[in-house]
Amino acid sequence: MATQSEVEQFLKNFKVKLKIYGIIFRNDRAKNVQTLADLNITSNDRLQIIKTIEVKDYSEGPITDTLYHGSDLWVFGKDVKGQEVYIKISMGLPDNKTICISFHISEHPMSYPFKNK
Repeated sequence: MATQSEVEQFLKNFKVKLKIYGIIFRNDRAKNVQTLADLNITSNDRLQIIKTIEVKDYSEGPITDTLYHGSDLWVFGKDVKGQEVYIKISMGLPDNKTICISFHISEHPMSYPFKNK
């Protein structure tokens, strides 16, 4: 588990890179696309939600990316229209877009170590 200051630093760097390079969404994953339909939100709504992630939304990470061997993965959760949404993001490769691997309704209850601190 990361410290609160490590999460703050990740989010600061992520949001700067997001502003400069943008983000790639893994829309090839059915549950990610289904969540947009289930929550009746647009792709732009999803981007705006990601831009509002805060330290209190942190759940897990950094997690080593064993699939693509890119940047570490970080997991956050947000309440969207009364549903807990699982969000897994990465810095992506240097000089490239950030990545949103997962954006779907949580399949299990999530924990938030910094929620009430």
